[in-house]
Amino acid sequence: MERSKDWLDQAAGDLEHAKSDAVTGYYNWACFSAQQSAEKAVKAVFQKMGAEAWGHSVADLLHGLPASVKVPDVLINGALELDKAYIPSRYPNAHPSGSPRSRYTEDEAKRLIDHAEKIYNFCADLLPGI
Repeated sequence: MERSKDWLDQAAGDLEHAKSDAVTGYYNWACFSAQQSAEKAVKAVFQKMGAEAWGHSVADLLHGLPASVKVPDVLINGALELDKAYIPSRYPNAHPSGSPRSRYTEDEAKRLIDHAEKIYNFCADLLPGI
């Protein structure tokens, strides 16, 4: 069953969640939700193509798109930064000390949200009519 619309809708919701968390000071969760938004947006594209996408690396997913889809370097670089928030933003043992909530900043959250928004828009443009 093709569910690209559902994946893109969830990506939009995750992006809004990231923005909300950034406003309320939950910067680690803003970073994680931004990563999730980008991941799900790319997976929506795979869904529309009838392909199954596995894994959580946004950069790897973007690299896995067909060669006919030209992914700008700026998106790949943003994806690489988003990928770094997948585990450390949630688990205390990913850092030498302190909880994830003490390790993320407002500037970082804003930057990752911007990366996610660009990736979301790129993917949405690949899915006209959704």
